[in-house]
Amino acid sequence: MADDNVVFVGSKEVMSYVLAVTTQFNEGSNEVVLKARGSAISRAVDTAEIVRNRFLQNVDILDITTKTEELEDEEGTSNVSAISINLGEKQTDLLKIRIKEIDISKTLV
Repeated sequence: MADDNVVFVGSKEVMSYVLAVTTQFNEGSNEVVLKARGSAISRAVDTAEIVRNRFLQNVDILDITTKTEELEDEEGTSNVSAISINLGEKQTDLLKIRIKEIDISKTLV
């Protein structure tokens, strides 16, 4: 997946990230990844849920990955939680499209 399909969630309003995700899908992306750390994790989860439930009902959560990242600063290192949420087209919708393609190809033969 290209980096253009990654939305880094920070301290902006949730709807800013919702707009970024819906724009990616409307421009033809099949999958978009939301990434967040620390206190922005809940904003990333909210973004995914708003996209799925209010704007793009054909989009579902494909995968969620959590991890702990070590960040270094002047005072030493600190552990920060991180999340990656993969959003993509629902599998049932993809299957319906493939079934229609098969039906169309049978009628053409």
